Amino acid sequence: MATLKDKFTVASRDALKLAREPDNDDKLQLYALYKQAIEGDVKGGRPGFLDLVGRAKFDAWAKQQGKSPDAAMQAYVDCVTRLKKG
Repeated sequence: MATLKDKFTVASRDALKLAREPDNDDKLQLYALYKQAIEGDVKGGRPGFLDLVGRAKFDAWAKQQGKSPDAAMQAYVDCVTRLKKG
């Protein structure tokens, strides 16, 4: 039986080759869950007003604050699974 880390690794690869491109909200969720799983809580300051993409990524990751790496990995796997089903 595959471990959560194995499932996360497979889901990370699968996310790059989805049949349909995820919308921006799903992309931000995948980004935030991945960063939370790998690096933990967001660090540093929020990007400036003119960096809209950076701010969106920072805000999405900040919403995952306090989520354990295992919980973030499971949520990431679940999100990729949902996106694969289309």
